[in-house]
Amino acid sequence: MKALNRRTAPLSTALHERIMQFGGGNFLRGFVDWIIDIYNEKSGTKLGVLVVKPTEQGDYQNWRDQDGLFHVLTKGIRNGQLVDEQYLVKCISRIVHPYLEWNTFLQSAENPALRYIISNTTESGIRTSPNDLKTDQPPKEFPAKLTLWLHHRYLHFRGAYVAGCVIIPTELLIDNGDLLKGCILQYAENWQLEAGFKEWINSANIFCNTLVDRIIPGVGKDALNDAFHQVGYQDDMITQGEPYHLWAIEAPESVREELPLDKIGLNIVYTEDLTPFRTIKVRILNGAHTAMVPVGYLFGIETVRETVEHEVMGEFVKQVLFDEIIPTLDLPMTELQQFGNDVLDRFKNPFIKHYLLSISLNSISKFKTRVLPSLLEYQKRKGVLPKGLVFSFVALIRFYKGEFNNQTIPLNDDPMVIEFLKQRWKECDGTEAAFYNLVEQILKWEKAWEADLSSIIGLKEMIAQYLIQIEKVGMQKTVKSILT
Repeated sequence: MKALNRRTAPLSTALHERIMQFGGGNFLRGFVDWIIDIYNEKSGTKLGVLVVKPTEQGDYQNWRDQDGLFHVLTKGIRNGQLVDEQYLVKCISRIVHPYLEWNTFLQSAENPALRYIISNTTESGIRTSPNDLKTDQPPKEFPAKLTLWLHHRYLHFRGAYVAGCVIIPTELLIDNGDLLKGCILQYAENWQLEAGFKEWINSANIFCNTLVDRIIPGVGKDALNDAFHQVGYQDDMITQGEPYHLWAIEAPESVREELPLDKIGLNIVYTEDLTPFRTIKVRILNGAHTAMVPVGYLFGIETVRETVEHEVMGEFVKQVLFDEIIPTLDLPMTELQQFGNDVLDRFKNPFIKHYLLSISLNSISKFKTRVLPSLLEYQKRKGVLPKGLVFSFVALIRFYKGEFNNQTIPLNDDPMVIEFLKQRWKECDGTEAAFYNLVEQILKWEKAWEADLSSIIGLKEMIAQYLIQIEKVGMQKTVKSILT
């Protein structure tokens, strides 16, 4: 198998650097770099990407040996059809390791053509530390590194407005652009940088809030050889993603005009408000995910795909998704239904084995933010409780007993959460009155729900009766009764 580089590909020299990217993990390669490369091809633009290694460990030497090239495999289901595609990403121009090449990293700030900064440093990456010093080469935290880079640029171009950058973080944090800007201004304050620099940050640089969505599982070790044969190269940086993708960006009109990513046929949207996109994702995608986990697991199913393809559980998921969650959202019905169908396609992806148990982490807090709002809104609008969403609550309570059908359930949550629910179950002797008492205590658990749910008319009675029904006739018959 031949090695991958610009000689064997073959390709011309690397593109001129217009983008600086902090990070080079699976998500950035399989999402951002893939999008940029498609944008280059379809628009005739030549945006080269300078990749900055944000952490000390590793050096990306195998990526350097490949001259920045790598393949993205797209595998899954799109509009009900199986997809298996490959794409060679060519936009990476250079890789710099600040821990080994600090001066080289700073010198890149002197490039007047470098306009865009993109990052994905995990949710814990956008933060400040009092231990970071102006004299560190480099400081530990990503915003600290970026502050020193921007300060170097500010000094080099003498505060010129045209030297400002467009900063587009993709970390999964609400208002990630605003958070990053706040960190930079905090470091400027901590390090007593000149007032002119702070003004330049505020006036000449644009920080965009974003929402991103694409599952990029990468290529497992056992599938690497097949992947190499598929692309025809030994590609140590090859990665794999699902067909679905969304990049929603809050940005002024000037950014939309100079970087029209939304004009290349991909699911990229510029918007003035990310809230509707975030609500759709949390309520529909994450909500359906969280609602199905305890029900499917107690039903005896192991994976997401098996759940949605199961004769009974598949109907349960559809009922929750299309009949109970979507009607609570004030957005165009065609868009909501399309997103719902996209979600089902994603759940059915045969190339991703997503175990229900592995995504049951912190299910109580997930239920509060992802499912409970839909349940409450449905009851508010319809005047009745949604049977499927309520039953997912029931299954969640039963799941946290920690055992089912004489099998231990490995719970993965805050120890105080696990202990509270286990104690409630220890106090339940199996009588009808005990079940009602169990449910009432859980509904009054304001620390978990940030509300007293026992005041919702009919909720305690419905949950208690479902719990009793599970004990009497089993999970399968109870789920079937909900569907009829």
